[in-house]
Amino acid sequence: MSSNLHPMLNVAIKAARAAGAIINRAALDVESVRISQKQINDFVTEVDHASEQAIIETLLTAYPGHGILAEESGSQHGAKDSDYVWIIDPLDGTTNFIHGFPVYCVSIALAFKGKIEQAVVYDPTRNDLFTATRGRGAFLNERRIRVSKRTQLKSCLIATGFPFRPGDNFKNYLAMMGDVMQRTAGLRRPGAAALDLAYVAAGYTDAFFETGLSSWDVAAGSLLVTEAGGLIGNFTGEADFMDQRECLAGTPRIYGQLVQILGKYSKFASAGEKAALRQAGIDADNPATAAQSPDGDGVDAPGESSSD
Repeated sequence: MSSNLHPMLNVAIKAARAAGAIINRAALDVESVRISQKQINDFVTEVDHASEQAIIETLLTAYPGHGILAEESGSQHGAKDSDYVWIIDPLDGTTNFIHGFPVYCVSIALAFKGKIEQAVVYDPTRNDLFTATRGRGAFLNERRIRVSKRTQLKSCLIATGFPFRPGDNFKNYLAMMGDVMQRTAGLRRPGAAALDLAYVAAGYTDAFFETGLSSWDVAAGSLLVTEAGGLIGNFTGEADFMDQRECLAGTPRIYGQLVQILGKYSKFASAGEKAALRQAGIDADNPATAAQSPDGDGVDAPGESSSD
């Protein structure tokens, strides 16, 4: 850990590395990992739980008065009324992990009064540590990172996430992907949204878009992107996206161009845009775009992440 880093970021790095060690040990014998299914195509393993427990213990030992919002345990741990809330995805890319496909990560963010102030995304398979503190830039393994300098969509590599559960609006997504694919150099679906955002920050990809994500999928990555000079918001370009289950991130010029393409697919699109889509046989407002929680509000309950 570095003495130059914010102390809260140092604690988050310690927590992420502890979780990464658990994940790497389990990856040596992934066939023996116990798996359960939260819902169709949405898995959780004993590694998710052990990783989350290690993170929470590390954070609350240092900051017992802070709140916790974690993918598997929700807000069961930590203070209930703190201005400081740690937002945790202990293993983003669980489906990849189960198959031994080495694209997954740990994501930890600290929000203060609702604004993300510290961020860590740790890729244990490559030992890549992405970090950011608000106002101090974004880093990969202590080296400053910036979003790419590309300005033309036709030369850009774009990352996305595919719908993967029954009830998701596949038709809408296929139309979006078709619109993007024919205008870009390529479309990629790695399978871990937090790492996708870190890759935008590092300039490995030029933009990322996905629907159905929860706050723990995007909290840390959102700060990495903005501190690296990028933009992040919903498909219409609104910056207040964290709980809207609609995420678009990219370099400033490419972000603006993608808003022009994807905006009409947003649930916040104008009535005219939605009508035009419906004429084409696509309904962006189809309730199937959001996986329903038990109370039917379309918001994930803890343990029901939309990032697989």
